[in-house]
Amino acid sequence: MDLILLAVPLFFGLIGLELLVNWIRGTGYYRLNDALSSLNLGLFSRLSGVIQALVPIALFLWVYEHARLWDVPDTMLWWVVAFLAYDLCYYWSHRMGHEVNVLWAAHVVHHSSEEYNLTTALRQTGTGFLSGIFYVPLALIGFDPLMVATVGALNLIYQFWVHTRLVDKLGVLDRIFVTPSNHRVHHAQNDCYIDKNYGGVFILWDRVFGTFQEELDEEPVVFGITGALRSWDPWRANIKVYAELWQDAKETRRWRDKIGLWFRRTGWRPADVEARSPRIKPDLAQFEKFDIPLSGAIKAYALLQYVSLAMLVVLFLQSLPNLSAVFSAALVLVYALSAVSLGHVLEGRANALIVEALRATVFLGVCWLWVDIATLKAVLLVAWGLSFFLLLKAHFEALAAPAIPSLWHR
Repeated sequence: MDLILLAVPLFFGLIGLELLVNWIRGTGYYRLNDALSSLNLGLFSRLSGVIQALVPIALFLWVYEHARLWDVPDTMLWWVVAFLAYDLCYYWSHRMGHEVNVLWAAHVVHHSSEEYNLTTALRQTGTGFLSGIFYVPLALIGFDPLMVATVGALNLIYQFWVHTRLVDKLGVLDRIFVTPSNHRVHHAQNDCYIDKNYGGVFILWDRVFGTFQEELDEEPVVFGITGALRSWDPWRANIKVYAELWQDAKETRRWRDKIGLWFRRTGWRPADVEARSPRIKPDLAQFEKFDIPLSGAIKAYALLQYVSLAMLVVLFLQSLPNLSAVFSAALVLVYALSAVSLGHVLEGRANALIVEALRATVFLGVCWLWVDIATLKAVLLVAWGLSFFLLLKAHFEALAAPAIPSLWHR
């Protein structure tokens, strides 16, 4: 039973509630392009997770079967211990994800949003398989894999609700648990907040290991990363830091640095590379969020396409045991190309209309072949027609309002 998949309706229900509260209060904590980018990255992560989990799961199972020191009893007390132990492992996995270059290259996706709302919780990496090694000690101790998977899912579900700006400080709870206030600190790019508050459920680990920082009234949080992504492309979000590390590895002269930089402290660069092309940290006082004006038609189109992609991913994950490897790979490829193309639409890229027209046709064709329910096929046909109408409308809106990027050219 996939607890994460079962929790998806709850996630979207809470997102809807947060949207309603934001609309009533007029807080402006949501932007459609940013929210859809986060949601797209969440879907990408779920799909890639089917593959990237194979290595850490195989390692965990091997250690459990051949090297465990004890058989942990299946009792309520030990379930509680497993929950606590998992959260401690999560703390170190999360902390190393911020403190080691190659691990940060994967985790940075989650921090790349410049907004902070419940959709940010779903903004996850598609390359985080290395983080699984931090849970292997649980297998060595003797915790059953099913027990670990269950408490891990509960840990992840808990973390969803803390990604909000609508909940203020919670008094004594802030001293024990990871709360919205504590986690807002973690998503900040302010100097005093960077590399703080790594806990998943309990903030106690940060207090014990010296990484706790309270949210300060005099230091408003600026969300995002110092090397801003400035894109809605999920592929670019996943490879940005890897590409930067690879470039530094190519440019440095010393082989020790070519290999070592991947495992050095986050932000470390070879001296010769830094001397030739230094990276200047931006002034937060001059910080501006990445944004591109969107017409009403583009907003409606992007939302329609995201809903279609989300339905595809949910159906895929539910049907995965019954699908062939080739067809599964084709669906993942169609989704990945669709997500990237949708990101380009949100950015107003040149020729996005032409690419989207072709992409939407391929997407409809794959779904038409896969789905054998007549009513659903009719819905897909209507969605396809509406999509083309909205794309054409968006183009003519762009011609009438030069501030809005055209989908034909830019």
